[in-house]
Amino acid sequence: MHILERLPRETGRDYALRTIKENIVHLELEPGSQISENELAAEMGLSRTPVREALIELSKVKIVEIQPQKKTTVALIDYKLVDEARFMRNLMECAVAELDCRMASEQDIARLRENVRLQTFYLESYYPDSLMTLDNEFHALLFEIAQKSQVYQLMQGIAIHFDRVRSLALNSVKNPKIIEDHEAIIDAIEQRDVAKAHEQMDRHLNRYRIDEQAIRAAYPRYFTD
Repeated sequence: MHILERLPRETGRDYALRTIKENIVHLELEPGSQISENELAAEMGLSRTPVREALIELSKVKIVEIQPQKKTTVALIDYKLVDEARFMRNLMECAVAELDCRMASEQDIARLRENVRLQTFYLESYYPDSLMTLDNEFHALLFEIAQKSQVYQLMQGIAIHFDRVRSLALNSVKNPKIIEDHEAIIDAIEQRDVAKAHEQMDRHLNRYRIDEQAIRAAYPRYFTD
């Protein structure tokens, strides 16, 4: 398990939640694997209480399954939940892309393009974890430009289902179209083309459907039937 650095003034619960989520998304805690409160607490240097609270929070969005007095497991990937998460992201992010067409400054466009340049480097060098971090930063920046950063944070709960599939896609399908999508989104925003920005974002967020067969073939045991 990858242990994150604890942030200043971060509560034990929030630290445990952030660390466990990160490890679930990046498959350090694999779908279907059993997890132990005691082991997680020891690795993070916490008591069991904040770890238990974090796991309960994750169980509410069905990413962790808790059987009291028996075991706690990381849920298998359920494409119905993935699609539900994508549905929410699609509604939010298409609207944000439209707002960005009206609100993005030249400096904002430059920040987006710099992010995509780094994505290209990490794709060519094939560092999928770094690429996903930059992908997340790209989408967070779109919300920031639209002055909707709190919405982005609220969206992260259920988005974890979608994020696991994104992580698998980056590890199993070296697809430059993800970066091409980002470039097309930036172009539409820079041109103030609201309809095009919406269209490009919708296409981007639905790309996981194209990769589903390859992902399932590479990781068959990670999925529900």
